[in-house]
Amino acid sequence: MNDRFYITTPIYYPNAEPHIGHCYTTIAADALARYHRLAGDDTFFLTGTDEHGIKMVKTAAAQNIQPQELADRVVEVFQAMWKELDITHDDFIRTTQPRHKEAVQEIVRRLVANDDIYLGSYEGWYDESQEEFVTETEAKTNEFKSAVSGKPLVRYKEPTYLFRLAKYAPRILDHIQQHRDFIRPETRRNEVISKLKAGVDDLSVSRSSLKWGIPLPNDPEHVLYVWIDALSNYITALGYTSSDPSRFGRYWPADVQLIGKEILWFHTVYWPAVLLSLGLPLPKLVFAHGWWTSGGRKMSKSLGNFIDLGKIRAIIGKHGLDALRYYLLRAAPFGNDLDWTDGDFDKSFNELANVLGNCLNRTVKMIGRYRGGVLPAAAGDLQDVDRALIERSGKLGNELAQAYERCELQQGALLPVDLARATNGYIDVTAPFALAKDPGKAARLDTVLNLSSQAVYRALVGLLPILPHKAAEGLAQLGVDVQGKRLSDLLSRNLPAGQKLGEGRPLFPRVE
Repeated sequence: MNDRFYITTPIYYPNAEPHIGHCYTTIAADALARYHRLAGDDTFFLTGTDEHGIKMVKTAAAQNIQPQELADRVVEVFQAMWKELDITHDDFIRTTQPRHKEAVQEIVRRLVANDDIYLGSYEGWYDESQEEFVTETEAKTNEFKSAVSGKPLVRYKEPTYLFRLAKYAPRILDHIQQHRDFIRPETRRNEVISKLKAGVDDLSVSRSSLKWGIPLPNDPEHVLYVWIDALSNYITALGYTSSDPSRFGRYWPADVQLIGKEILWFHTVYWPAVLLSLGLPLPKLVFAHGWWTSGGRKMSKSLGNFIDLGKIRAIIGKHGLDALRYYLLRAAPFGNDLDWTDGDFDKSFNELANVLGNCLNRTVKMIGRYRGGVLPAAAGDLQDVDRALIERSGKLGNELAQAYERCELQQGALLPVDLARATNGYIDVTAPFALAKDPGKAARLDTVLNLSSQAVYRALVGLLPILPHKAAEGLAQLGVDVQGKRLSDLLSRNLPAGQKLGEGRPLFPRVE
């Protein structure tokens, strides 16, 4: 592992309250951040809100309020929701904050000084939902509607400042081809390469008709439009161009920039081009995850299948926060599209209860019943079934390190639960209930109880990034306090013989 780890979410539009998509991205980033902190890395986790642009203006106008009032109100909801979800971000950047606006203006000055921003004009089709221009061909192909939202495109013509995107496109293409892990998953990488090879135009970066935004320092009649403003948050939050750039020097370049696939192009072409102009290194990895549907259909309030804050809170209230985290992260290989069904959620919860929870409960209960709640030492010769469980348990740490290095969050969730499943199988095969009836087999019972405890202990440690509350609760039943401990501390040791275990309680109580 690195000695430092910087992870970002996209910054979210506060023109509406967060929904399952926002929560999914942020929980995924949180799991990665939690893992790297446990691994001992100096970790910095950034999220925030993108508060400028035409969508904010139109939404505010529809509510008869100013854009800033809309932003302030909805940002409070985002921040409150991240607190409810126990997101462990280190900073929350808002693009209306002075620290961001001042830094962005300095970034623009540097881009202008490099002759990478120039005054021109633009006429074309504009996708307001995505805040980008589309080509005439793309507009016709999609019947002059947004390929993402389906809303009609708008025809724009006005003077604009342009960024020399075409100048940097060959270098970006070369970087993507030379660095196979710069964009993941592989399918997303291929999309970007194909589009770059087709050619790009310079990027419109200002509006004279819009007043809600950051004024260009070289021409205050224009405001900077969304992408340079929004994308720069990843370095402005670190103090880039400020009087104290130490955090920027410590954490940039980002290790993982986590995004939804709809903003892949902006993060893998626009953003690298700006960084190249500034002479800054590119992020190590841009990972574009998939979209959620619900019941096999696109989420829609009119269809009644929209997973909004009300439903998210109801799920947490009934099943617990960690059950939600587990379902979201195990639902599909990270990067794929996902489909929410209540039936799948119930199966996921039952897996936690019947595999992980049951494994812990039966182990702690047996030690309480047969050994007075004190962990016995393994005794006597090991059998093949014992060695197989020991070997499987010992592999978990390296398997998780590889999974998190590749952002394979589904594996981060499943590998420890699979170990718990194997432990249940071990208990079934070794039959400690039968061993307990024969005093002559006391040593064999001690071994079975010890090895079962060691395996479920490792499974719970491995789940700390995914189930931070329930895994810690389960470990407490084994007499382990995880506060202040690293993975290396927890996985390099066994539970000591003689350790007093707690009272066995269901980790995932049955939900009526």
